[in-house]
Amino acid sequence: QVQLVESGGGLVQAGGSLRLSCAVSGRAFSRYSMAWFRQAPGKEREEREFVAAISWSTASTYYHDSVKGRFTISRDNAKNTVFLQMNSLTPGDTANYYCAADGADLGAVVAAPTWRLFRNWGQGTQVTVSA
Repeated sequence: QVQLVESGGGLVQAGGSLRLSCAVSGRAFSRYSMAWFRQAPGKEREEREFVAAISWSTASTYYHDSVKGRFTISRDNAKNTVFLQMNSLTPGDTANYYCAADGADLGAVVAAPTWRLFRNWGQGTQVTVSA
């Protein structure tokens, strides 16, 4: 079992930046793939959108096309934390952002970047971008 706690959300103007954090604890997460998903207002859980993923062991990354060049996912081994640096934010980025973890390797995430692949979830942190 892996426990995930997100933080760092808030209200920001378009063009601004935020950094989300996901504190990770539990068993064997060093072999996990970590990811960020987002759920826009009015959307159901089944419509959660993949944002970015990272392999905890290799630090290899993968991004949704809509955030490439603007968002950066990283992890800090010493702090057991995954980060999502978000720059050049737009109102379209407004959503509840969730951290997720699973034992599948990053290749499986790249092949099928869907929330159904991930079994461990945080509670989410809200990001609101004003125009």
